[in-house]
Amino acid sequence: MSTLQISLAVGGSLVLVGIVAHGAWSARKNLPKQATFKPAPGIEPVPVKENYLQLDDGDGLPERHEPSFDTDAVLAALTQLTTPERKPVLDILIDAMAPVTLASPVAGEAALAAMPSTRRVGSKPFAIEGLRDDSREWEIPAAGYRYSAFQCGVQLANRTGALNAIEYSEFVMKTQAFADAIGGEVEFAEMQGEVARARELDQFAGAHDAQLSFKLRAVKTAWSPGYVQQCAAGQGFVPSATPGRMLLPATHTGHGPILGLSFDSQAAQAEDPEQTALYEVTLSLDVPQVLRSERPFARMCEVAIALAGSMDGVIIDDNAILVRPEAMEAIHADLEQLYDRMDVRELSAGSALGRRLFS
Repeated sequence: MSTLQISLAVGGSLVLVGIVAHGAWSARKNLPKQATFKPAPGIEPVPVKENYLQLDDGDGLPERHEPSFDTDAVLAALTQLTTPERKPVLDILIDAMAPVTLASPVAGEAALAAMPSTRRVGSKPFAIEGLRDDSREWEIPAAGYRYSAFQCGVQLANRTGALNAIEYSEFVMKTQAFADAIGGEVEFAEMQGEVARARELDQFAGAHDAQLSFKLRAVKTAWSPGYVQQCAAGQGFVPSATPGRMLLPATHTGHGPILGLSFDSQAAQAEDPEQTALYEVTLSLDVPQVLRSERPFARMCEVAIALAGSMDGVIIDDNAILVRPEAMEAIHADLEQLYDRMDVRELSAGSALGRRLFS
């Protein structure tokens, strides 16, 4: 073989190696960003890029830290969802109520046996409370106690709409059946007035039912589910029972999450989720469900900006328009007025009544 032939063969081999290497590099570059799992003593919030809205080249991602999930927080949240509630729930502000008088106290066991099989009237929650003979306090009836009176109630409105005449009639029938079973006498409010109250309450709720969301969109490289979960954990989020959803727990016991973070549930359940590409995640806030003192919208903005900076993404609204700081400030001002109106109505965001009405 001549020197020329040898040179051509070597050159061809080098070109082939270069093509293969470039292909591998390109494939690796296009893989979704992966979570890092380096031993670390704890979690530090990821630094925020100063101008998260600009689609610039940047200098790469800040150093990432391995999350350690707060097991106690997860267990506490689950406990809140599963612990039976015996405290009184009925309130004349949002319930149509019917008192049941008794000739003599009734055992809790008898009251429980007389209760209807379902705690719903149409699409509305239905509840029965008893006045405990020893403590003189209203509570959900329980075995081992005696009750000197009862009251039954149906919620006037929720996110399915206002209580209607058919639902009120069903409430009357269920309550009458309970009263008959325990030997009590029941008194009902006039149906037309209660239905009118329900419509007015529903109108108020509809005007104050704020549910907000931001989307985080990847700028250059897609994210893997593990990478999203790692970055979110660094901001305090914990996994939920729903695939593709994480929650930022409340700081007050007995309350639901402050924020939700969600992405494609199918990606979260994929056979190899780390090879699944995510281009968007959603941050959400259910305003009436969260206490004002939690600063939920401010927290939402802080988390969105921090995640956009750490994940090399941008913040957009449902119309794919960039959300700028001045827009966040305007929304915050509107929310403060909404909170004030809810407080005046004694249906404050995050309160027991507020959470019931907006459910």
